[in-house]
Amino acid sequence: MHETGAILLTLFAIFVAAQIGAEIAQRLKLPGVVGEIVAGCAIGPSALGWIQPSQIAAGTPLDVLAEIGVVLLLFSVGLETRLDDLKKVGRSAFLVGVLGVIIPFALGSLWAHGNGFDWTKSLFVAAAFVATSAGITARVLQELGVLGRIEARVILGAAVIDDILAMLLLGVVTSLQAGGGVNFGSLLFVLVQAVGFVVVIGWVGTRVMRQRAHWLDQPINPHSALTIALAICLGLAYLSTEFGLAAIIGAFLAGMIASEMHQREELEHQMQPLLALLTPFFFVVTGAKIELAVFAQPAALWMLLVVTVIAIASKLAGGFLGALSLGKRSALIVGVGMVPRGEVGVVIASLGLVAGVFSNEIYAVIVAMSLLTSIVTPPVLAMLLKHQQDEHIGTPSA
Repeated sequence: MHETGAILLTLFAIFVAAQIGAEIAQRLKLPGVVGEIVAGCAIGPSALGWIQPSQIAAGTPLDVLAEIGVVLLLFSVGLETRLDDLKKVGRSAFLVGVLGVIIPFALGSLWAHGNGFDWTKSLFVAAAFVATSAGITARVLQELGVLGRIEARVILGAAVIDDILAMLLLGVVTSLQAGGGVNFGSLLFVLVQAVGFVVVIGWVGTRVMRQRAHWLDQPINPHSALTIALAICLGLAYLSTEFGLAAIIGAFLAGMIASEMHQREELEHQMQPLLALLTPFFFVVTGAKIELAVFAQPAALWMLLVVTVIAIASKLAGGFLGALSLGKRSALIVGVGMVPRGEVGVVIASLGLVAGVFSNEIYAVIVAMSLLTSIVTPPVLAMLLKHQQDEHIGTPSA
């Protein structure tokens, strides 16, 4: 009973801290997600210590709860994203996804090699610069009510492509680090699997739902549409991991499928209490994972500054160049939206630490960079979107 009470107390502390942080952020005209991440830093092991490192390690109940929160968040984002809308921005999303991988990987490799890493380890370090965290940008877009805009659709489409390419890249550098060389046949098979999963689920699933959505009216349970949609969400999130992709990609695709239901608006309304309860845990846990003590040394702070600038500039450049066909202002919004690394960079940093590629200092710098890009992006993205809205009031999105 004592252990149960301790867990409940931790959940209480996290949830209340998230609400306070979000309230302060919103009063400062910042997205609530910024306050939630900062709240995580404040109550995490590096500051107040209300959350212990053992509680947020991979696979712990708190980590799983945070993962469920971001899965539901991406499902709700998918609910507001139609396949036909994504198809309209397919070319731009592809260019943003590809350039947003190539440029950060190239600059990250050069930085790591210039700091004394051999090329094999440099490529591993560079992999942490690559993948965008869709969850953080999606939350900001949702908070601002702009998921229907063309920039939001490009960002979300590019995030799927980005995840596939990042997964393949990690496979390459892991093979090189292990000394076994790269099995291109195996990587090609993985690529086909990943792309096939996204295409089949996204394309076939939405068409099946359009034709068979009336089946969801058969059960007499008034929440049957929600429970069935959530089952699809969890099932596809799991299948996504089996195909080497992040769980949030499967959840996003599940939301796109559910968006074809005639109960779509009802589902969006029913999802709100779940999101209010669970998504704050993801953002607080993300903030709690930052190690502040490492940065007591000026050298570490300088390294963090350089790495963060490279991470931001490279993603911004990739997104901007890929979306230039939308116009410079929209391309800038897309570039900023692709900047957050979030949990993806943290995961790669953890793999590098376990493999002996990273020292504790490099590990801390990569994790801090991942979280700093997650903190910096939301207010800048909100400012750009609101400024453009002010300039183009009444202009319909493409």
